[in-house]
Amino acid sequence: MQISEKIRALAAEAERALSPIFDDITRISRENTEHTLDAFRELQVSESLFAPSTGYGYGDVGRDRIDALAAEVFRAPAGFMRPSLLSGTHTLTVALFGILRPGDVMLSVSGVPYDTILPVIGIDAEGMPLKSPSSSRAVATEGSLADFGIEFRSVPLLSETESGDPIDYPAVRRAMEEIGPRLKMIYIQRSKGYADRKTLTCAEIRRAAYFTAKYAAQLGLKKPVFLADNCYGEFTETTEPCFLPPDASEEAPADLIAGSLIKNPGGGMADVGGYIVGDAECVRLCGSRLTSPGVGLDVGASLGQNRNLIKGLFYAPHTVAEAMKTAHFAAYLFSSPLIGLRVKPAWDERRSDIVQTVECATPEGLSAFCRGIQSASPIDAHVVPEAWDMPGYADPVIMAAGAFTGGSSIELSADGPMRPPYTAFMQGGLTFESARLAVMAAADGVLGARI
Repeated sequence: MQISEKIRALAAEAERALSPIFDDITRISRENTEHTLDAFRELQVSESLFAPSTGYGYGDVGRDRIDALAAEVFRAPAGFMRPSLLSGTHTLTVALFGILRPGDVMLSVSGVPYDTILPVIGIDAEGMPLKSPSSSRAVATEGSLADFGIEFRSVPLLSETESGDPIDYPAVRRAMEEIGPRLKMIYIQRSKGYADRKTLTCAEIRRAAYFTAKYAAQLGLKKPVFLADNCYGEFTETTEPCFLPPDASEEAPADLIAGSLIKNPGGGMADVGGYIVGDAECVRLCGSRLTSPGVGLDVGASLGQNRNLIKGLFYAPHTVAEAMKTAHFAAYLFSSPLIGLRVKPAWDERRSDIVQTVECATPEGLSAFCRGIQSASPIDAHVVPEAWDMPGYADPVIMAAGAFTGGSSIELSADGPMRPPYTAFMQGGLTFESARLAVMAAADGVLGARI
């Protein structure tokens, strides 16, 4: 590959510095792999479960066993993992509409959610209700939560500090008091989306669940359903938001977590799909929204996807570890004195998702970053990414995604909106060996864009 010697030397330096961090990532992967294998053994996963079903999918034992696997692996009472969930956004839509009813209020304690969820809620990037379409960038809002009389409110996260919880608990308390009995759901987004903020840890999410449940009881309110958008965070720690470790203090498990299978838990093998796990009654309600009331999770043809879903779940802990190593490696290269860009998280910072941001400062820098990633991808390496008006986003987006599965974020990809500070959001890496080359190519591209 056409990678300069100075970048190759920097990569070698990075791997020496990152060796202790890589060892810890391997430890997490080993623990998660052991737990996943325990679940496979306990639920007696066998080749017979790979058989496809069609039509209604009645009696699809493999599909039902995958649902049970999802709950067991994420340490939740119940759950489902289905190819009929088309994306992370669709999965979260099913969860939101499964729980919320006209007149309810949804309170986000992590600020306004990321771009593609906004039309689902019926709000703009500032959290305000969307008006009638007035421009070519307007998004149709028919069928949004707002269209059904469901109200959205949010509390921004606190500005980042060296330590301390990022949830603004006094503001959350005030919002809960103002909403009162109409409060039906507390929503939290684990990863940053296209925002410049830290990713929340599992413990921080569980502390928010504990606080909101406790304060609702003090106000005499019915406990709100606590939903965590878990996208990009799965298997980066040895716990999940819906599981309460024995040594946890003032924490509570999330009632629901949801995510996409073309991100972490699909392990690079799932062609499509998503999962929702958590409290059994909440899962049942979401299952009724996935299909229809009265039918729920008893239908749904697997259409030959069972093998890939099971195989991907098995690969997931290791694949996520490869993506984590790639993120640390990228942070080291791009924050080095040679390149000198602002990155988040820092190369030596503990992280709770696979997303690495690099502020490229200019449109040319962001384009060069994405084109470098694309040039070292196994698929479509010859393609040159260009920014375009992607559905669901407020600004043109440039995306590098030379993946075996379209849109897969666990395979190495990079994208970013064409707005200052022109931040590249990089995630994934099926193998560190290949992903490091793509990061090096991106580094060379960014240096070249400055000349």
